[in-house]
Amino acid sequence: MNALPVSTLRLQDAWRQAERHVHHMRNAMRALASLSPFDEARFLALTDDQIRDVDQFILRFSKLQDVLGARLLPSLLDYLEEPFETRPMLDKLNRLEQLGFLDSVEHWQYLREVRNRFTHDYPDDPERNAANLNLALGAADELCQLLLRLYAKLVVAHPGLELAAIGAQ
Repeated sequence: MNALPVSTLRLQDAWRQAERHVHHMRNAMRALASLSPFDEARFLALTDDQIRDVDQFILRFSKLQDVLGARLLPSLLDYLEEPFETRPMLDKLNRLEQLGFLDSVEHWQYLREVRNRFTHDYPDDPERNAANLNLALGAADELCQLLLRLYAKLVVAHPGLELAAIGAQ
């Protein structure tokens, strides 16, 4: 039995984490779909169960962003044998754009900014919270599309690489 290279194992592990966050994030999104788009009145009228769904969405959206930036994208470069391990994240993102894995570095940074908006709670500004939630719901779909793009490129270029299809759970 041949052991898989460490770079493959790291990529697969990061992929499994991302896939798990997508699964739970999508469940929360389905639970919130009938309320979307949010406005101040809808945000203020959330029930305890709906607030749990919002919290689950925010948690999984944030964790997915973190896994992508801190683990999946760097492990993808490592798997592709790109010498970017010690380089700054911006260099890694630029290289992934050059390789066709990201549409644009600027768009990734926008998605990251959407995630960062949730690090601040605005208890006295439900309109801002509703707007941030709407942005994140749209960005969540974009993150899923990014993962589908990564999957398609990896499976075509590396048919022996075993990754679960996003949404296959």
